[in-house]
Amino acid sequence: MIRAETYSSDRDVNEAVKDDPYFVTALARGLEVLASFRSGETFLTNHEIADRCRLPRSTVSRLTHTLTRLGYLHFIEEISKYRLGTQLVALSTIALGGLDVRQIARAAMRTLADFSNATVGLAVRDRLSMRYVECQRGPAAISLNIDVGMERSIQHSSLGRAFIAVLSDVERASLYEELRMLDPLAWPETQKSLDEAIADHETLGCCRSFGEWQKNVSAIAVGFRPGAGLPPMAINCGGPTVVAPPEYLLQEVRPRLVELARKLDGVMGA
Repeated sequence: MIRAETYSSDRDVNEAVKDDPYFVTALARGLEVLASFRSGETFLTNHEIADRCRLPRSTVSRLTHTLTRLGYLHFIEEISKYRLGTQLVALSTIALGGLDVRQIARAAMRTLADFSNATVGLAVRDRLSMRYVECQRGPAAISLNIDVGMERSIQHSSLGRAFIAVLSDVERASLYEELRMLDPLAWPETQKSLDEAIADHETLGCCRSFGEWQKNVSAIAVGFRPGAGLPPMAINCGGPTVVAPPEYLLQEVRPRLVELARKLDGVMGA
């Protein structure tokens, strides 16, 4: 079996080439170019892409030219910048369409959002982040600015911690190594907080993030495995602390969120 891993820099790509004869470096670098676009950004120059991908500008120029020819990027001549192309949008639409768990979860997420007066989100792992693939907002006038496609830190968010909590030992060890390499000095404290979150998931049924992502934001999350070969996912509920205080989330929302995740676990079948 070919082992799939996540690589976050050109150094990681070079290391992968040494150990993995099936790894295609050119393809990896092309995907790195596409991944260099961040939420809320529309245009990037070759120079900006090169800095983010840690690649020579000459290499990036060839990659962006190829991706533009294929429709995955679009070049705006007036400003000499690139934006994501329609071919990539089509692929994203197909990928989201294949996540039938979104449709299955949507009505229950809407109900929980209305009950909690907070925001309920469903997310999958994207490298070292969790990316929202579905979200429902409660009726509160003050809510989190969350939408499909946005991402959250995998180690500091309730979503990421819940995702980690349902990984197998082998999967978790691989992810821990990536996080350790990201910041070796901070890793001991990061690992301690993640291990505590895993214990929370076992005892409380959920993971918590109270004021860690943003000072005045509280959230809880539950991880689950949807089945059908899909990787683990996580579902959370949170909002500004004034609307969703920690005590309310743990006492009133937690049982409902845990039950929702339980119903989604294995929902896609074998």
